[in-house]
Amino acid sequence: MMSATTDHLPLYAVPFRVPTARLALKAVSPSPGRGELDGAWWPRSRDLTHELTALADVLDPLWGRITRVAVNPRYWPIIPRKIFVNGHVVKVGWFTSELDPHKILLLSYTAGRWDLLVIPPETSAPSAARLMAAASASTGPQLTATALMTAEQANDTSSSYAADTGRPGRLVAGM
Repeated sequence: MMSATTDHLPLYAVPFRVPTARLALKAVSPSPGRGELDGAWWPRSRDLTHELTALADVLDPLWGRITRVAVNPRYWPIIPRKIFVNGHVVKVGWFTSELDPHKILLLSYTAGRWDLLVIPPETSAPSAARLMAAASASTGPQLTATALMTAEQANDTSSSYAADTGRPGRLVAGM
């Protein structure tokens, strides 16, 4: 029987770090309870448990610990009642008619309420960039999350049409 010796150190597992949330926020501090959009969030999947951890990594230091979340179940296939995030529990609720399906509502005991446009994960980078810019703009008319999504779908269709006809479309920097 032969044995082999090496001078290589044994391999060890390196913990995987969740990618940072794709997020755009208004520069102005949110005023609790007003219901306007405070920015936009572009999750990488429809797995709320996984995605909320990355979102909280960014928002907890900025806004205070997120304690509750409310979503419309239309675009989230599984909605757990509680999610363990960064050492604390976040309670999750859902509302079908009271909450815009393209929005997530975040609550913090210390700092109040925030409403973010949720950009579908399958959205193209140029469309997501336009939506994030519109939702995080501090000037201009305040549109609902669904109004922004509807306008972007119309814009995306007209951009495709312009490309097909050879007419120049809008140039947008990708993310």
